[in-house]
Amino acid sequence: MGAPGRARLAVTVVFAANGAVFGNWAVRIPTVKSDLGLSDAALGGALLVPAIGALVAMPLIGALSARFGSRTTTIASALLFFAVPVFLGLATSLPWLVPVLLVFGLAFGSLDVAMNAQAVTVERVLARPVMSSFHAAFSAGALAGSLTGSLAAAMDLGLAAHLGGTGLVLFLLTAPLFPALLREERIEGPAGPLFAWPRGRLLPLAVIALVVLLAEGAVGDWSAVHLRDELGASAGVAGLAYTAFSVTMVAGRLAGDRVVAAWGRVRTVRISALVATAGGVLVVAGPTVAVVLAGFAALGIGLACTVPLVFSAAAEGEAEAGPALAAVSTPGYLGFLLGPPVIGGLAELVGLSAALGLLPVLLAGVALLAGRTAPVRVTAGTRPAAVP
Repeated sequence: MGAPGRARLAVTVVFAANGAVFGNWAVRIPTVKSDLGLSDAALGGALLVPAIGALVAMPLIGALSARFGSRTTTIASALLFFAVPVFLGLATSLPWLVPVLLVFGLAFGSLDVAMNAQAVTVERVLARPVMSSFHAAFSAGALAGSLTGSLAAAMDLGLAAHLGGTGLVLFLLTAPLFPALLREERIEGPAGPLFAWPRGRLLPLAVIALVVLLAEGAVGDWSAVHLRDELGASAGVAGLAYTAFSVTMVAGRLAGDRVVAAWGRVRTVRISALVATAGGVLVVAGPTVAVVLAGFAALGIGLACTVPLVFSAAAEGEAEAGPALAAVSTPGYLGFLLGPPVIGGLAELVGLSAALGLLPVLLAGVALLAGRTAPVRVTAGTRPAAVP
């Protein structure tokens, strides 16, 4: 296996490990709530803290990736991300938990931008689409992490042992692969800005990321509630809504690179958005549980590849990928956070089904913006080099 192949493997494992930490933590949140005696309001406020940390970190790590290279920032961010979970398990009170959650969010946001910048470097060296496969690895890691986290909860394993052990195992799996990550070779040319705001060609890409991740966040929090409250599904059946969404998203991302190679980026984004729009209509208007489940599955397929392709489009033509990725991923992450409360607020006014009707409307707009993901000319500045 050559240097690009080793680098691809390394980045894939980092993406999967990132998802695995997230999945293990997510399923133990109820245990944290119980152990610390937190009210719903206190827990909700605490869970906003990592989001704030991530939003702060993303533009900063974009700047650092531009200055020091995505290889260095990916390694540093990963080391911090694997070290933090044990402290989440050791927190004995809300005042202790909050600063740890802030660092957790900083590490998560940092690794998200850095590993995507490294993924762009690998994709440029390979000269073929591979970004969807990296995001498939994240989704698969999150799914695996949720399963191992559920097992740890069922075994009543202590939080510190579980989360600390998770971080240690993932460190041992990823650290040997760090040397395979690629350096960006500096050549003469104008340096890119340390901070790139979502303007110019990046603005429509940021809008697409915001809409798609808003829809993803809304599905995560409201899919089961919709089936239970609007269609009278049992708790077990209601949970299948997010399962259907997650499975098709992983499958879509696994197939995404081949689809992009055959169709091109613009056509893939446009058709994906139309599929997601149709899925959203089925979710809102479906008369039976089976039809609504099919709608959530279609949403998974339709949303699967869009964010990876938007990230590739953002970095393309940029001397420094990190700031451009941060400019697009930060609004996207904000959309992911806003999705659930926006749908919840609308549901109070017009009902949940009507509130979810916002998703196909917004996703239809993504289909209209698909042309803005078209390839652009690469500028002078930083070029990736296939050197580990």
